[in-house]
Amino acid sequence: MEKTLITDTGFAAKGYIISTEKQLLDFDIIYNFLDNESYWAKGIPPEKLQLAIDNSLCFGIYHHEQLCGFARVISDTATFAYICDVFVLHTHRGHNLSKWLIKTIIDHPDLQGLRRWSLATADAHGLYGQYGFTPVSKPELWMEIHTPYLPTTETQN
Repeated sequence: MEKTLITDTGFAAKGYIISTEKQLLDFDIIYNFLDNESYWAKGIPPEKLQLAIDNSLCFGIYHHEQLCGFARVISDTATFAYICDVFVLHTHRGHNLSKWLIKTIIDHPDLQGLRRWSLATADAHGLYGQYGFTPVSKPELWMEIHTPYLPTTETQN
């Protein structure tokens, strides 16, 4: 997969960039957000998250070289992509960074020509709808095995 550094003059002028360079990711920030602030990944073991990052196309949003947003894409790069673990830190919300992130993901050169994109959200339908996402047209065709993470001692306190 091609590694990319994405700049936009408007965002760059404010000190923001998006990159797929994994060595720039701040694992501690990602883990802390997903384990403590997300509704979808509470209790994720750090080693499971590291394996997920290692095997995904990851997008980091950086403000003056500090990670402030993140998303992962799981894809075969030919037919299907699943977008997950999307977040922007609270202190950087309200600057349209999530819109820029989703547009950057959809426009990424390794993710062109896919037959299907998928994601799950409890509260961002409006954001994703701007990029063509709709509720699953035939939910009766989809199935899942859902195994929630067990809360760790730290997440129970």
